[in-house]
Amino acid sequence: MTTAPAIELRTFTTLDAVRGDLLDVYAEVRAPLLHLPNYAITAFGERLDRHGAEPGFIAVLAYADGQPIGYAYANRIEHGDRYWQRTTPPPADEYTQQPAVALKEIGVRPAWRGTGSARRIHDALLRTREEPYVTLMVNPAAGDGKVHALYRSWGYEDIGQSQPSPASPVLRVMIRAIR
Repeated sequence: MTTAPAIELRTFTTLDAVRGDLLDVYAEVRAPLLHLPNYAITAFGERLDRHGAEPGFIAVLAYADGQPIGYAYANRIEHGDRYWQRTTPPPADEYTQQPAVALKEIGVRPAWRGTGSARRIHDALLRTREEPYVTLMVNPAAGDGKVHALYRSWGYEDIGQSQPSPASPVLRVMIRAIR
């Protein structure tokens, strides 16, 4: 990994101010997959709008020279949330009996990969949270398994799988303590 050039991290708790930047970065990050229904920009925009209206929404974007280069966004999930209901096997009560942070998306423009920017964005987002756990879903095939391995190196553990929509691949559900 090379050293990350200077980036500015900005935190947002409403979607309106940052929606355009999120869509722009997403389009470049997911460019090879945009032809698939689940990854289409319109599908992402619909998910983004839904997630942005859910409790505890937060987005952290990284900027270099005033341009967005990466993002992560999340929201709070509670016991009984459909996120947990779609996870098989059912997660342990330890994870679901109290609110948790669901990291919904994280992405860095290709030119910024390998610089540590994704980890800086991730950690900045979690520094603001009071929940004890953070969970995410990852396509185990992404990057020929490298993305899943990266999350493991960040302390995440597999706890199950989920298929959030019929157009979605089956994803691994991962979790780790925030502190």
